Amino acid sequence: MSQDRITALEERIAHQDQTIEDLNASIMSLWKEIESVRRQFGKLGDQLNQIAADVQQLPEPPPPHY
Repeated sequence: MSQDRITALEERIAHQDQTIEDLNASIMSLWKEIESVRRQFGKLGDQLNQIAADVQQLPEPPPPHY
């Protein structure tokens, strides 16, 4: 192989390595955001379940014809 071809391949690999690192950083950032949303969703589900339980414990009002 000629020196120019080797240099071109090395440059290409360096650019590909940088692209892989950039994509990995993006994926890690998105994964953290997904985990945050999952935690928030879980908390909201717990709050909704608690509200539903509280509502079920309230006494039922008498029918309007009384």
